[in-house]
Amino acid sequence: MQQVPVSLWTLVAGIVVTAISIWIGQNHTLMPVQASLQAPLVDGFFNVMFTIAIALFLVVEGTILIFLVKFRRRRGDDTDGLPIEGNVPLEIFWTAIPTVIVLGLGIYSVDVFNQMGGFEPAGHPHSAAHVAHMPGSAIAATLSDTEATTAPTIGIGASPQTLNKPADLVVDVKGIQYAWLFNYPDSGITSGELHIPVGADVQLNLSAQDVIHSFWVPNFRLKQDALPGIPTELRFVATKPGTYPVVCAELCGGYHGSMRTQVIVHTPEEYESWRTENQIAQQQNLNQVVAVNPADLSTSEFLAPHTHDMGISAATLESMVIGQERRD
Repeated sequence: MQQVPVSLWTLVAGIVVTAISIWIGQNHTLMPVQASLQAPLVDGFFNVMFTIAIALFLVVEGTILIFLVKFRRRRGDDTDGLPIEGNVPLEIFWTAIPTVIVLGLGIYSVDVFNQMGGFEPAGHPHSAAHVAHMPGSAIAATLSDTEATTAPTIGIGASPQTLNKPADLVVDVKGIQYAWLFNYPDSGITSGELHIPVGADVQLNLSAQDVIHSFWVPNFRLKQDALPGIPTELRFVATKPGTYPVVCAELCGGYHGSMRTQVIVHTPEEYESWRTENQIAQQQNLNQVVAVNPADLSTSEFLAPHTHDMGISAATLESMVIGQERRD
């Protein structure tokens, strides 16, 4: 019986490994639902890396299993193994392949980063969170910081398709221990949740009051640090209406795990309705505040009517007030 050449076995094994790797790499369910224009770019890069990882795993582990069986010590065999000194062609091969893979992934990642707008965070005036002034509150300075800077912005900016075009919606985002505050300069709305219309080019101007926070939306495949004193930017387009979690991905203190909120992607009609309702509600709250003497209220009492609109719990409000008082 004629023996099958090793080269043919190698070819068959290569075809099988390639087919399995591509199928698993393109059909896994490891990532959440895509909800932004940038998500397919990130997922495409991840799928390529995962496919390569599966192929390497099958080759390495498959070779180990074959060698364990084929070259196992037989019963009664007390001879020494072959005195193999090395194989220069093989060493060059297994050094060259990872080198080519790493260089290829590096070039691919730069292209993805550029398409997402990573090379275009423009140096334009960047405002911190513009929240309405609330006199008599110890935390008012934290929420009404209106400092501006023209320092170059760090982060994800305009994509090549939107370069030199203003964003459809600009939102100032401030991270504080342990909440996210969202201010809409065009309408004066302040919220503890991010509301945006689907299909709009949204620009988030990120800042941090105390320590480094990280604004992460898994469904958008986007994450950007919010740094104290250094403006950062995150620009994206949401493609699917729904409610998606926002997580702080940077350890920022004892209650870091509770620093969560959500981004709600509306249809254009729903977003306009939300904006109109909140403008009216916040104007009514402002009138109530004016009717009361702020000097007679504690910080917690003064802010209590606004916590629901901003999506901040009573416990979070109390920790914010205590933290501010300690810093003062």
